[in-house]
Amino acid sequence: MTLLNTEHTTTWTKQYINGQWVDGSGEKTMENINPYTGEVIATWRSSNKEDIDKAYESAHKNSIEWAESLPAVKEEVLRKVSSLMAERKEEIIQLLITESGSTRIKSEAEFAAAKRIVDESASFPYRMKGEIIPSNTAGKENRVVREPKGVIGVIGPWNFPLHLCLRSVAPAIALGNGVVIKPASDTPITAGWLIADLFEQAGLPEGVLNVVAGSGSEIGDYFVAHPVPKVISFTGSTEVGQGIGKLAGEHLKETALELGGNNAMVVLEDADIERAVEAAVFGKFLHQGQICMALNRIIVHADIYDRFVDSFVTKTKNVQAGDPADAKTLVGPLIREKEVERLLELVNKAKAEGARLLFGGTSKGSVLSPTVLADVKPEQDIVQQELFGPVAVIMKAHDEQEAVRLANDTPYGLSGSVFTKDLNRGYLVAQHIESGMVHVNDQSVNDEAHVMFGGEKASGIGRFGGDWAIEKFTRTRWISIQHQYREYPGVN
Repeated sequence: MTLLNTEHTTTWTKQYINGQWVDGSGEKTMENINPYTGEVIATWRSSNKEDIDKAYESAHKNSIEWAESLPAVKEEVLRKVSSLMAERKEEIIQLLITESGSTRIKSEAEFAAAKRIVDESASFPYRMKGEIIPSNTAGKENRVVREPKGVIGVIGPWNFPLHLCLRSVAPAIALGNGVVIKPASDTPITAGWLIADLFEQAGLPEGVLNVVAGSGSEIGDYFVAHPVPKVISFTGSTEVGQGIGKLAGEHLKETALELGGNNAMVVLEDADIERAVEAAVFGKFLHQGQICMALNRIIVHADIYDRFVDSFVTKTKNVQAGDPADAKTLVGPLIREKEVERLLELVNKAKAEGARLLFGGTSKGSVLSPTVLADVKPEQDIVQQELFGPVAVIMKAHDEQEAVRLANDTPYGLSGSVFTKDLNRGYLVAQHIESGMVHVNDQSVNDEAHVMFGGEKASGIGRFGGDWAIEKFTRTRWISIQHQYREYPGVN
């Protein structure tokens, strides 16, 4: 069974190794399931260690010639990928809706962000700049050259599968590296095979990009520990990221880790309440809250707390939940029904501990209705962990200092938000929030291809985007040239 009746889907149940679409060598048969309908989209044979060996060997062998190709050649491939994405936009949107349960609103946003990453990366071959540095040795010329790192292993997530994989794949390839993708098992098409298809159609030489799809519990450690990749790029949970970081460290391998978030919006007493509410509803409920940058906690100054809560509940009641294919739906299905059970357990526990359930708390299949909890205390479990679901947690702060303290009262530090009419005050408050990204008078879900992206504390290591991606996926080396022979002391 194929996902869509198009010419591009006939091979999307196979591994992509050395330019060939082949069956996996593993014994396990895996299913790709539509999270909204529960229907099986497709089945495929899992990859195994032998497939990973072949994929990494292919990426290593073919990246050597790719690294030496002209900047214009690399640029042309990236430009063609972007053009193909534009031509196939509706197909890609439908893939995201069907495979990851993305609403059309979210799918449109993800498509646009992914395409911008490709467009930005097309300029990277011309931005690999070296330096000539003065020397204190007579006749010596010091050159610092910038080169591709070699092979990049990319482990893709299921929540923003296309964008968050391309965020590493497009820069890595544009900079002359080979790549092997291990897509999330829930979204092997949009996190892997679709990307390989686009680059293949764009004329990328065979073997530079490879895709091995299989169970992380079976092949994940081998994928990370393999001797070929120089960098492992991973987007996902903090717990899994910690394991990857530990394993990579044992093998002296570099990582780029974008992990979980427990993001806070701070709403100060001088904020425009209606604007803050609109931003909070979007930042909380986009893609059912299954976004690392989604708002987990909304911290509101006591002076405007009641008005904010009332307005937030009113606005939430108008949020449409259900079929992700409906253009008006903001809240679609969670990736699996077990996630609904997990979140409802947290909601019921919060209620038992004194929180007020103001709206929601019901479900139908894998769709959990937008849910609002108020008067939540900092020590409650629902505050202390990443929710990854459509549950809004609203807390009260009695002053600015308490609001900042509550925002920082978490091991995470990915994204955040501050609302105030005093922009300078907002900037100063943002400086005190321990987070890699903070947005004044906006919600926390922001991503621009040319700007750095990354978190602090348990939210990750490294930065993506723009010049930061160039730093991550290239290396510098010192090559000196002695234009006149040196005299060495003690040597006759």
